Amino acid sequence: MSVDPKRVIADLEELRALTSDENGAQRVAWSPTWLKAQSWFETRFKSLPVEHHYDAAGNLWVTLQGASDRALLLGGHLDSVPNGGWLDGCLGVLTALEVMRAIAEDHNGRPPVTVRLVDWADEEGARFGRSLFGSSAFAGNHSIAADRVRTDRDGETLEATLRECGFDIDRIGDAAIERKNACAYLELHIEQGPVLEELQLPLGVVLGTKGVERHAITFRGQEAHSGSTPMAVRRDALAAAAKLALEIRPIARKHPDSVATMGSVKTFPGIVTAVVGRCETTLDMRDLDASVLASMFEEAQDASRRFAAEERCSVEWSRIWSIEPIPFHPELIELCDQAVRETAGTSHRLPSGPLHDAAEVARAGIPTVMMFTQSLNGLSHNKLEDTKKEHLELAAVAFSRLAEKTMRWIAS
Repeated sequence: MSVDPKRVIADLEELRALTSDENGAQRVAWSPTWLKAQSWFETRFKSLPVEHHYDAAGNLWVTLQGASDRALLLGGHLDSVPNGGWLDGCLGVLTALEVMRAIAEDHNGRPPVTVRLVDWADEEGARFGRSLFGSSAFAGNHSIAADRVRTDRDGETLEATLRECGFDIDRIGDAAIERKNACAYLELHIEQGPVLEELQLPLGVVLGTKGVERHAITFRGQEAHSGSTPMAVRRDALAAAAKLALEIRPIARKHPDSVATMGSVKTFPGIVTAVVGRCETTLDMRDLDASVLASMFEEAQDASRRFAAEERCSVEWSRIWSIEPIPFHPELIELCDQAVRETAGTSHRLPSGPLHDAAEVARAGIPTVMMFTQSLNGLSHNKLEDTKKEHLELAAVAFSRLAEKTMRWIAS
């Protein structure tokens, strides 16, 4: 395929210059900078024999009509977190564009199957806290009632912001019409973690996205004066929470790909002269195996009750959010592995801890796979995010090979 990896890098650098400042990328969804990025992106495919439109949820679709209506979808997202990196999300969009260019050229504008590029709207959820907004609407997993009243830090509602951008929150479910004729979805993304770098590998094959159990945990003890209350009679809610924070690490380490994080702690009354009477914490647990995730969750609950009893406290759990593990399509995993091996000489298969739009596409029943390229120092979501240029070029070549293999797979 006549893909030009250096053009991908040039496009990425041009987008970075247009939408970043000294603190990193500023393409927060529904912001003027994000809209500027979309307008810029529209100029990149004007010379191609394609049709483009925005669906009801704000996803941008670019379609190269093929001899068959059966469609290969290629995607990513242009939006970023505040002070984000130059590759997260947009690498997938701009590599998909280059692959579409190459397919149009190699097949004289008429590939054997239809090829559709999608820029998903608001993957990050950085402003309103609703991640995977556009792809979940596409997949039929939207949550209009909850989304309607979401507000940003300035009190602006998501509903009003969508209206300002030309979209009606009551209609976002109409994005599901874009699923028609979709036969496969491919996405290239930076790893956002350290695994490939530690293995000294440029590329990896993603097995799926990990399931998530996310809970609020509240320990209740007794507030008391820190100077006059003997240690032996204290009912210290923070002590119970601290024990759990240490215990979840060995729970997760029993499984090679599991992670568990207690990411926030609030204490009450929260002063230096009082024993903590109430401690509110959060727990996030992830694994690609549903049975492993369930086992970890049960162990964490048992441990919390044990530590609460030791500190003469009570404990309450409340689910914040959860999602099942999303395995990717086994045949596409094999095709992706072939493409990576043909390009880089070796391959590695790994799960994704972060969620991606690809998970929502897979939930909709569309065969899906992702390809990762190495992240330097495992960093993402900040201005230090980076990948070696030679690895970006290998990723573009491997992704184009995967697209060609997948077109043949669809056609057959």
